[in-house]
Amino acid sequence: MKTRKFPHSLLLVSGVLLFLVIMTWIIPSGQYDTETIEVNGITKKIIIPDSYKEVEPNYQGLELFLAPLEGFVSASDIIAFVFLVGGAFSLINRTGAINAGLYQVINLTKKKESLRHLVIPILMLLFSIGGATFGMAEEVLVFLMVTIPLAIALGYDPIVGIAIPFIGAGVGFAGAFMNPFTVGIAQGIAGIDPLFSGIMYRLIVWVLMTLIAILFVYRYAEKIRKNPEKSCVGNIDYGKKLSEISEENTIFNLKRKIILVCLILSLGILIYGVTNYNWYISEISGLFMALGIISTIIYKLSPDEIIASFIEGVKDMIVPAILIGLAKGALIIAENGMIIDTMLFYIGNIADGMPKVISVEIMFLIQSILNFIVPSGSGQAALTMPILSPLSDVLGISRQTTVLAYQFGDGITNFIIPTSGVTMGILEIAKVPYNTWLKWILPLMIILFLFAFTMLAIATSFDVWSI
Repeated sequence: MKTRKFPHSLLLVSGVLLFLVIMTWIIPSGQYDTETIEVNGITKKIIIPDSYKEVEPNYQGLELFLAPLEGFVSASDIIAFVFLVGGAFSLINRTGAINAGLYQVINLTKKKESLRHLVIPILMLLFSIGGATFGMAEEVLVFLMVTIPLAIALGYDPIVGIAIPFIGAGVGFAGAFMNPFTVGIAQGIAGIDPLFSGIMYRLIVWVLMTLIAILFVYRYAEKIRKNPEKSCVGNIDYGKKLSEISEENTIFNLKRKIILVCLILSLGILIYGVTNYNWYISEISGLFMALGIISTIIYKLSPDEIIASFIEGVKDMIVPAILIGLAKGALIIAENGMIIDTMLFYIGNIADGMPKVISVEIMFLIQSILNFIVPSGSGQAALTMPILSPLSDVLGISRQTTVLAYQFGDGITNFIIPTSGVTMGILEIAKVPYNTWLKWILPLMIILFLFAFTMLAIATSFDVWSI
């Protein structure tokens, strides 16, 4: 019997583009008036409540073929980032420093079994802190270059390599206690003062979400370490395993030690720069390009080896880059077709008149649905908070709880939305099919949704924000 193969990620995202084109012919075009305000030093265009009106339809048709190019232009910085970082890490890999370093980790965990058990919890906790404090998102792409080979070296699989940074940072992002790009902007738009107030309850949420994620990933990792046949991606070819790499490439010589020290310092500089100086795509790209070049100088690679290695790394990022452009094109179609405001208007009205607990759960679901079309934390806050904040006053719900509903809706679904260039790019880099990832993460998604429902119900029923 022939097994039906799940469509390639490129076909999946192309299907989303076509779906949104069709939706512009079904969903009426509508628009809210907007105004530009400054929230915590960030200028955002927000909608004005009660200003919704239907407008002349702007059906999308041939735009199906034009939107991808517009998506590439709009996401050009992220696409360039992916290419440059991919090329830079290829230069580092050419020196053999990462493989040699991983061998040291393997040998260390063999000598002290307890250390291996700490790898996943410690790394996921660190990534969760990054998501909760400075909104780590695109930066995850950088760490995949290390965590995937690390996971394989420890006897796990690439899904564990994805999960350590992606789910770690993702639950931190969803349960953030002081992320300026989500909590800060949402509280500013909602008129909540002081900034990051209600932090104690958010800290409880963050700790519990992080613990749930760590336990889920650790349980799977240990299961496949003991029985590799239970891996969800066991039959996918990932090229050479560490056990197949020549002994020469595992020698931990002085040059490789210096390169790894430079790598660790670079990751520290990245975190410091993002946290203190608002570094983003340009600065991070420059940092890792410099690291790649320094590594080749230390290892004395020839110019031909440098060029060949860089091109090889860029080639590996071609499909992830295309996926990022197409995903951005999907958002452009929805914006040009003017269906996003209409969806917000009609879905938002559902919560009106419901019991408080039910209303806040509906707000959470509204945010989750909209995240498929607007996969941007600050963008979604600017779109929904001007409407849901005054609505929460009418319903007798704390605006703090409304912000928490926004956080959950914006954060949890980030793990699976095909319109997120980061999500699809991560899966393509790891060569994990979307359906395989979806099947693996579905139990965690259900747990996180139930957790969100529970924490929102508690926040609605009790005075948790004065803790």
